[in-house]
Amino acid sequence: MATSTVRQKSTKPSDRKPLVQFALGTTKAAGGTILGITMLASSVVAGGLVGLAISFRNLPDVRVLRNFVPTETSYIYDIKGKLLDSLHGEHNREVIKLDEVSPELKRAVLAIEDSHFYLHDGINPNSIGRALLVNMKRGAVVEGGSTITMQLVKNLFLSRQRTVSRKLAEAVLAIRVEQIFTKDQVLEMYLNNIYWGHNSYGAETAAQSYFGKSAKDLNLAESSMMAGLIQAPEDYSPFIDYKETKRRQSLVLQRMQGLGWITAKQAEDAKKAKLLINQPTAWKTSELPYITEAVVAELQQRFGEDAVLKGGMRVQTTVDYNFQKMAEENVARAHQRLIARGLYADQVALVAVDPRTHYVKAMVGGVNYKKSQFNRAIQSLRQPGSAFKPFVYYAAFASGRYTPYSTIEDKEVKYRDGSIYYEPQNYGGNFAGTVSLRTAIVTSLNIPAVKIGQAIGIDKVIEICRTLGIESPLDPVISLPLGSIGVTPMEMAGAYATFASNGWHSTPTVIARVTDSSGNVLLDNTPKPKLVLDPWATASLTGTLKGVLQGGGTAPAAAIGRPAAGKTGTTTSERDVWFVGYVPQLSVSVWIGNDNYRPLGRGVTGGGYAAPIWRGFMREALRNEPVKYFPAPSKFPRPKA
Repeated sequence: MATSTVRQKSTKPSDRKPLVQFALGTTKAAGGTILGITMLASSVVAGGLVGLAISFRNLPDVRVLRNFVPTETSYIYDIKGKLLDSLHGEHNREVIKLDEVSPELKRAVLAIEDSHFYLHDGINPNSIGRALLVNMKRGAVVEGGSTITMQLVKNLFLSRQRTVSRKLAEAVLAIRVEQIFTKDQVLEMYLNNIYWGHNSYGAETAAQSYFGKSAKDLNLAESSMMAGLIQAPEDYSPFIDYKETKRRQSLVLQRMQGLGWITAKQAEDAKKAKLLINQPTAWKTSELPYITEAVVAELQQRFGEDAVLKGGMRVQTTVDYNFQKMAEENVARAHQRLIARGLYADQVALVAVDPRTHYVKAMVGGVNYKKSQFNRAIQSLRQPGSAFKPFVYYAAFASGRYTPYSTIEDKEVKYRDGSIYYEPQNYGGNFAGTVSLRTAIVTSLNIPAVKIGQAIGIDKVIEICRTLGIESPLDPVISLPLGSIGVTPMEMAGAYATFASNGWHSTPTVIARVTDSSGNVLLDNTPKPKLVLDPWATASLTGTLKGVLQGGGTAPAAAIGRPAAGKTGTTTSERDVWFVGYVPQLSVSVWIGNDNYRPLGRGVTGGGYAAPIWRGFMREALRNEPVKYFPAPSKFPRPKA
């Protein structure tokens, strides 16, 4: 981008830039004489315009360009650097340095737009004189005679209105710009700001849009085509009229040949070369929409919409493209199997979180994004049912008053809640009598969970949930231990990830790092885990939840052949069914339900329907992961009551 360096005009040809040497070295002697006269005339006209400048006291101060940062497209990548999406408003632009533009493109643009660019001081009297004659004959401003510098200031500072006063202002500003910036700086700003059609601003974005390659890699045929578009990008666009595109390309090549910048053979070869036109990229859809939309929401919350759409951010997500695609395919196949089983389920959502970092590894917000863009993984509050119970039992173990082998009476009980009585029921309506807390968890008894919640205190349970990152509203009602409130699959996966890490917690995120286009760090989400849970209580809970996946538990269908823990969830009337489980490397929540809250069907449970989906995903996700074990409670001191 432009800096505040003041251009020092050299009196020696050897001091000029290579591009200047190229231009001068290929100009014939007669042409050199004309250029000399042009430079002299330029000085005379420039002197006259300095006097006119007094009449333009309200013109912008071109020195603001020293710190000018054009609006720039933001890009979202997966954890390995694969581009997932681009974010921009009206201006789709990626800013690059002048040396990142191919020499062929620079020469082609100069040839057709301003072949004397490196020889004038912002205006070209010959071009202006020619334009004045044409305009006088036509009785209107139909030809501009603008230099590249004049085009730059017009695009940045002035209106598009064709008037004599605007042209004079354009000339004055162009002279001012060239008094402050070097020629290369002006050309760099021009190439980064010019519009190339189809919402593509700047050489880099245009090259990617038309040819799927960087501006530095453009050949002569591609460069001459792009240079031909500048005057009327949409009219000459290859997407609209390829013949007109080739006609404009031919004019550019003829001009380059006439200037001696290319040979006749080079011009002919470029004309004959087949242009492999890409598809416009400005409004290309996201590769992973569930991920990128979550990223955008978090970015806008932190930085604001303008910064996201115009700030040129480079966003590295926590998600691997292939892993996310695998998760989406798993969910789609699982949904088809549910339909084949006769289940009336519109949607399935899945979230996977790495317990070691709390980085989101996969997020599937529904079975088909094209049909429904609602992201149920982070936007839908659904009752977790018995999958909420581990929060209650952790609170009990952390209190020091209970162990997994403490006993409790599973029998009829009533609680007064205001003017009514609340009477919890077990699934199936039976009572188990005296049972251990471990048995109550493994067999998912409701009455013991409610009793423990009352004994520990509902407020304490809510406090634990907040510690684990659950931010959804939690009312302190008696039925809270049975998951009677709404939470998201993301919240459940993130909370269970802290159980999987034996109490170490970081804020779950889908963003690993954000920089600006220059590499300056704007956001660094490097994990900073804190021990937020009691290790003994957490290890005791995990040891108990391992039993859920074993024979006699509520989800033997979730067994994956390695140590794993988890909990089923089934709500009243079977509107929501869940399985949330984990190994040391991965915590995953699976939810099944209907957007209109229609019941799934009598007898549908998390263990029978959600657990198999969890198992199928985990087996594929952990295929290349070593077997790891959870720590035993005996390694940690038990908390005191």
